[in-house]
Amino acid sequence: MLKGKVAIVTGGTRGIGLATVEKFLENHAAVALAGSRQETANKAVAQLRERYPDAQIMGIAPDLSDTAAVEAAFQQVKEAFGHLDILVNNAGISQRDSLYNYDPADFEKIINLNVNAVFRCTQSAAKIMKEQGGGVILNTSSMVSLYGQPAGCGYPASKFAVNGLTKSLARELGKDNIRVNAVAPGVIRTDMVAALPEEMVQRIASTIPLGRMGEPEDIANAFLFLASDMASYITGAVLSVDGATIS
Repeated sequence: MLKGKVAIVTGGTRGIGLATVEKFLENHAAVALAGSRQETANKAVAQLRERYPDAQIMGIAPDLSDTAAVEAAFQQVKEAFGHLDILVNNAGISQRDSLYNYDPADFEKIINLNVNAVFRCTQSAAKIMKEQGGGVILNTSSMVSLYGQPAGCGYPASKFAVNGLTKSLARELGKDNIRVNAVAPGVIRTDMVAALPEEMVQRIASTIPLGRMGEPEDIANAFLFLASDMASYITGAVLSVDGATIS
């Protein structure tokens, strides 16, 4: 489905990001996975090469808070693979403190990675995509961007902002043949969910009509569809992949 395409996936060393990298490789895309450190990116690349020996893959680790570093890394990917067709903005962090105990510095960290970094990466990728005639930008949102959550207000606020970027940039970049969409995962078996209290996970899972938590592959499948030509007339969408989770 992605033969001949080149993708960058941020937060690509584990969880949803790693599952998305694997799904893209299985569908014959060339992929640059971005990690928080070059060491972890290289480790993930080495493991993937064992599973996909013929795949085109590389690891990058730009500081997502540094516009120049992001631009340099994206140009590196373009030079290595010839073009850039898909960006998946997946890097993100969460936090669960109540408002009364919330450290403002933690709120700023969440906004910096979950929102500001999405802006920087999108801007850098869009400049390349416009020059080459188009592309696809995909963002990881969350079900809590729609429902909120009982503590840790920074995370749902950041994902609500991601939804706003997605819808606004879809309108702005459509004329340049750049589609912009987001996927809003529900409760997915990732490290982030593993950090939640078990009683909270079970309480949320019990409300899911499909009777289970999602797997990273469920989200990767959604990204694959939206990245492919099968979704060529879809832009500005925030696709919920949550088993019809009830807020």
